[in-house]
Amino acid sequence: MKVEHAVIMAAGTSSRLAPLSYERPKALLEVRGDILIERQIRQLISAGIPRIVVVTGYKAGMFQYLRDKYGVTLVHNDEYGTRNNNGSLCAARAYLQNAYVCSADNYFAVNPFEPAVDHAFYAVLYADGETNEWCVSTNEQGIITNVEIGGRDSWYMLGHVFFDQAFADAFRRILLANYHDDAYRHLLWEDIYRRHLTELKMKAKAYPDDTIFEFDTLDELRAFDPTYKKDARSAILRDAAARFGCRECDMTGTAPVTGKTGDVIGFSFRLHGNTHEYLYPTSPSAAEKSAL
Repeated sequence: MKVEHAVIMAAGTSSRLAPLSYERPKALLEVRGDILIERQIRQLISAGIPRIVVVTGYKAGMFQYLRDKYGVTLVHNDEYGTRNNNGSLCAARAYLQNAYVCSADNYFAVNPFEPAVDHAFYAVLYADGETNEWCVSTNEQGIITNVEIGGRDSWYMLGHVFFDQAFADAFRRILLANYHDDAYRHLLWEDIYRRHLTELKMKAKAYPDDTIFEFDTLDELRAFDPTYKKDARSAILRDAAARFGCRECDMTGTAPVTGKTGDVIGFSFRLHGNTHEYLYPTSPSAAEKSAL
């Protein structure tokens, strides 16, 4: 069947990539010379996908240029701060049929997109040994029959997905029927999928190693793109390095620091065996310290 749409989810805050994600959405980071989401859009255009939809939320204004540059459709998810990514698929539900569903922060080394696809699928890679990824089991037809978080010597879900018409119709029905149930608010869309495997038929489509990448933390990004070791393109990280009298690459293990309301107010990092915190200048805690 001909692919009609691509839905790129770009609404999330990606707080684990602190402090970079505090300054700009993860999808707009330059990785190996390409802006992540722009690379993905160009790959979709090259494959002949006629309509590309970008779901925005966090720092939505920073994505506006994509409409003029690439002709994409922008859909805003105004629940991005209170709901998991099922809210993005609800916001873009009119475009889910015969559609690629992608995460804006995936890096595809080789263009995986095709103009026609014969069945709903989720991209999978193989893990040798232990993994914390979402591992799948399939039947003889290649249809996913079970999904477990964590496993060993297993195929696991990573990357793009394709919703055919039947899958999209069934998923929309399940999503809308449960949308106002608080138990569903914090679920990934994949959680909803694995709760309804008998109704949502999807194959596993295997890809070789070193073709699909993701990076959730600064350390992982540095491993993939070593230029981030010397310069993370972050004014905050440069300031932190100056304050602590070190190089950016000396600060490792970065993680978000949250305030009383759950908002990210800074980041922590390891330096010479010790853990330190840097509070963003606009955070209430930083303001209180400045007033002392």
